[in-house]
Amino acid sequence: MVFQQRVKMSDVARTAGVSVATVSKVVNGRYGVAQATVERVQQVIHELGYEASLGAQSLRSHRTNVLGILVAEFEPFSTELLKGASQEVAGSGYQLLAYSSGDGEGAAVGWERRSLARLSGTLIDGAVIVTPTVVETEHSFHVVAVDPHTGPSDLPTVDSDNFAGAVLATNYLLSLGHKRIGHISGRTDLKSAQLREAGFRSAMADAGVPVDERLVRVGGFRIESAAGTAAELLALTDRPSAIFAGNDLSAISTMTVARDMGLSVPDDLSVIGFDNVPESALVNPPLTTIMQPLQRMGAEALRLLIDLIAGVERDTHIRLPTELVIRSSCRPPH
Repeated sequence: MVFQQRVKMSDVARTAGVSVATVSKVVNGRYGVAQATVERVQQVIHELGYEASLGAQSLRSHRTNVLGILVAEFEPFSTELLKGASQEVAGSGYQLLAYSSGDGEGAAVGWERRSLARLSGTLIDGAVIVTPTVVETEHSFHVVAVDPHTGPSDLPTVDSDNFAGAVLATNYLLSLGHKRIGHISGRTDLKSAQLREAGFRSAMADAGVPVDERLVRVGGFRIESAAGTAAELLALTDRPSAIFAGNDLSAISTMTVARDMGLSVPDDLSVIGFDNVPESALVNPPLTTIMQPLQRMGAEALRLLIDLIAGVERDTHIRLPTELVIRSSCRPPH
């Protein structure tokens, strides 16, 4: 596939039979150009596919009308957020730029600082950063953080009620009669993972069921690391009858490990996840999970960013509710 060179303002001027200055006035909505000429230039712009350079536009107006959504990597969680943001941006007058830090597993501390430094000033007017490792970023424009590692801070934030969601998950397993419940936690440096473990422990304590510390292990929110943790739990002579995984990817990984070890889900092991990413409904059996309204979180973050740019006074910390989604991966113990 061969791509044409970028259409320049001079190309538009030559085709329309006017000066570059006239095209500039039309592009920037300035006065002093006859309506017939405006219409002719706009038609040529459309036919040639001319777009003003974001860098040049920024230098002229200090605005690009582009908002960035910055992620450490594109995985199911961030992809769902991006869907919500892209729906919200429609009709707002802004365009959306999705940008990945390129740090592989996304664990490198400070990735958001580097990303903002690359994009700020010339490409975007503001940014939504997803699960940032730090929130004390130096920036000259508005930034909204989704599910920051440290939880809400001075930076505007959007997250979900991780503690309440974990209580829901644990109480559901308890209601089925499970008492030996394992928990595969997420990243230890992530506030949402800490809150999910705290919710698990709180629900167990309220039910008067002691937590066997051998059944609480770090899974890291990733398929590979969770698989090793699940294998350790399921190899115990007194293995858990149910596992609450810190996210859906960990839960799906646990189900795969159980099957490889000859165990049936849910007959031999009940599994519940957290997030409700699309993959959770597609596995066999479909995964019972806690729903974070991921697309709504992305939409709320983008709307908050737009309002902040516009100077709208509003609450800058948004916490959305979580819900239990019952499918087929849990049943009462034998």
